[in-house]
Amino acid sequence: MTQKKRIVIKIGSSSLTSLHGEISRRKLKRIAEEVVELKEEGHEVLLVSSGAVAAGYRKLGCVERPTALTEKQAAASIGQGLLMEAYSEYFLSHGYVASQILITRTDFSEEKRYKNARNTLKILLDRGIIPIVNENDTVTIDRLKFGDNDTLSAKVAGLVDADQLIILSDIDGLYDSDPRKNPNAELVRDVKEITPEIEASAGDPGSAAGTGGMKSKIEAFKITMASGIHAFLGKAGVRGLLLDAANGTASGTYFTPAEKTLDSRKQWIAFNSGPEGTVTVDQNAKNVLTAHTGELQAEHVISVSGRFKNGAVVRLKDENEEEIGLGIINYSSEQLQHFRELDEEAKAIVDSEGLVCRIDVPLPATI
Repeated sequence: MTQKKRIVIKIGSSSLTSLHGEISRRKLKRIAEEVVELKEEGHEVLLVSSGAVAAGYRKLGCVERPTALTEKQAAASIGQGLLMEAYSEYFLSHGYVASQILITRTDFSEEKRYKNARNTLKILLDRGIIPIVNENDTVTIDRLKFGDNDTLSAKVAGLVDADQLIILSDIDGLYDSDPRKNPNAELVRDVKEITPEIEASAGDPGSAAGTGGMKSKIEAFKITMASGIHAFLGKAGVRGLLLDAANGTASGTYFTPAEKTLDSRKQWIAFNSGPEGTVTVDQNAKNVLTAHTGELQAEHVISVSGRFKNGAVVRLKDENEEEIGLGIINYSSEQLQHFRELDEEAKAIVDSEGLVCRIDVPLPATI
């Protein structure tokens, strides 16, 4: 009997659009039919779908995909509706309801909103709905973007405690070198660790329709591997690929999670919180923190950069600017600055009141 899974599927623009940059009904129908096959097997499925800008820019009157932010946002506002209409039509014809979730990076970086998004998506999945997630390109500015839907799909997979992330691409897996340049490049079947060699082999974006390349996919797989999520990279358009990928029999590359993984809370700290400042500590504090035998006391703080409140996530560094880890700070930046001006007796009183910070996520980590 097939093991029932919660599966996140990332679908790139090139997997959905025609050579003319518009939605290919044929491509979308094929993907929708394979999603239905997964549903019929009892799997829960969530889509992270690109294609809004690609689907909408010609309707906006642009001959080519726009580069100006305002035009891309306008194209997305047209294309997102067309995309959802097409998905909903196909899924409803098979008795399944689709829902639209448009998010921004702020929905992930603020812990309360992160939990709200998590709860909403879990209810939809529990009720058999097929959520379709995309970044809200209509209002998101560049500095607040996820960067690409590869990264977004990995973060969404962690958000919903997925069993597997499947990334559909215009390439049939990870190669040991760029197959477009090296005809002797070999497909890597299984990856258990993202090595420097793998990172070096990642090239630039390969499709004019999308924004992500192999490099962005490697970054996404770093997140899934650290989060305990199995992942797969394969070529869109291959008949039966999604079901085969779920069963472990597809042609492509499988990414196995690390032995030590992060729980939901630490995933948020590592991948989504966006550290609000940096606290530099002395060598004694570094030794204690990295050995996990104690917590950071205020007297070992050398300097503070950035402005943050107590309860914020901060980056911890040593005197050589080497990153130690991420942690939730128990004092504000103003309090820590004030502490450095106290005499030794006053410092001892503050230190006796409790810890300043502990390492929640060690660095260097896969982030």
